[in-house]
Amino acid sequence: MKRILHIDGNHPLLKSQLEFAGFQNEDDFTSTKLEIEAKISNYDGIVIRSRFNIDKQFIDKAVNLKFIARVGAGLESIDCDYASAKGIALIAAPEGNRNAVGEHALGMILSLFNNLNRANAEVKSGKWLREPNRGHELDGRTIGIIGYGNMGKAFAKKLRGFDVTVLCYDILPNVGDANANQVSLIALQEQTDVLSLHIPWTHETDKMVNTSFINAFAKPFWLINTARGKSVVTSDLAKALKERKILGAGLDVLEYEKLSFESFTDSQIPEAMQYLIDADNVILSPHIAGWTFESHSKLAQTIVDKILLLYGVESNS
Repeated sequence: MKRILHIDGNHPLLKSQLEFAGFQNEDDFTSTKLEIEAKISNYDGIVIRSRFNIDKQFIDKAVNLKFIARVGAGLESIDCDYASAKGIALIAAPEGNRNAVGEHALGMILSLFNNLNRANAEVKSGKWLREPNRGHELDGRTIGIIGYGNMGKAFAKKLRGFDVTVLCYDILPNVGDANANQVSLIALQEQTDVLSLHIPWTHETDKMVNTSFINAFAKPFWLINTARGKSVVTSDLAKALKERKILGAGLDVLEYEKLSFESFTDSQIPEAMQYLIDADNVILSPHIAGWTFESHSKLAQTIVDKILLLYGVESNS
């Protein structure tokens, strides 16, 4: 019987369907990374979210591991090259929460354009200010999407009901579709009114949105980031907001998140981050764009289906 170790909690359907297919599931939500390393050789697979990094040391201990499954979209917490070299299959589930991310990104844009967070706070505090909360309309704008994979495509699909131009930039060729016209980064920066990031965190995207990147845009723009916080330099973003080079920002992810995504930094809040907290043209959420009740089950189902496919077992979903 194939043994699978689960080190994070997930939707119960994940384990129940694997058990039905003949796999043995074991939980360990409390042991340290070193303690799990000491026993990982006993398992054929491991299911994770973001509790700790799966590095070379861990992989070297996992001598019988056939797969690493992350119940989420990204695999940046895993040394993918080393795992692949060891013959370990890597499984992620971007299909499971792409719809949720697309809806969240759209919600942030509409909230920013219509000053909904500020207006809500003012009315609840007894202020009735109509003219200062006059909003903008999305129609007629150009939306630029960087990263046109599962998340970018899902977001572009949500924009079909608006009279907007949608452009996408991606390092892969020929990924544009009926919902977004693929262009060069220069062309995207020349035309974009709203920029939405849907990129993984890699060496190429780390600190990508900095002052130089921002200044390359021909027009002031709104920024949405539901991807990875470390792709945006917070101090440069704050500077651009002060200078009105960026008109507003919706950030579901932050540079100062812990790698587990489960909490914020324990250190003193940096000055630039405090500016974002205080700014009324910035909307913040705690890495929940893909964290809906619906995506909870979709993510788990996607992981189950991919594990069963790996072993040539028919899915019972």
